[in-house]
Amino acid sequence: METAHNTSLNKLKSLIDNGDIAMLCTLRDDHIHSRPMATSDIDVDGNIWFFTNEYSPKVDEVENNKNITLCYTDHTNNKYVCINGIASVVSDRSKMEELFNSSVKNFFPEGMDDPRLALLKVRPKHAEYWDSHSNSMVHFMGILGSSLTNQQSLGGEHGEIDL
Repeated sequence: METAHNTSLNKLKSLIDNGDIAMLCTLRDDHIHSRPMATSDIDVDGNIWFFTNEYSPKVDEVENNKNITLCYTDHTNNKYVCINGIASVVSDRSKMEELFNSSVKNFFPEGMDDPRLALLKVRPKHAEYWDSHSNSMVHFMGILGSSLTNQQSLGGEHGEIDL
């Protein structure tokens, strides 16, 4: 039997299934700092995993404030997702071995022996999404039509997911 949590988790996974890159947003001093991150995995519990440099500023930012935002964009399928969650730095070697692949080696040439290698784990709490279900021109025409008629466009789906 599927629970409400599993339904929400499956919805989130379907929205970001083509999202290899997320913009990770953290708080640095008094402003938001964003950078692209390659998604390594979304596990069965919904945690989103990234490899990171243990000595990078983002690690300090996460340790100072674990509340982060991830933004995924899938232009091909017109899906846009923002996820608010709790981040933590993980140094679990067995998890690193499970997720390590050749694309990670591009960033960490020493592979699993790279002393900088760490994982960033994000536990999603809330997500907001826009899924237009149509190509850009159809979506644009819907927006244009809604602005002319002063009615909301029916060109897609907008929703929120609590996890």
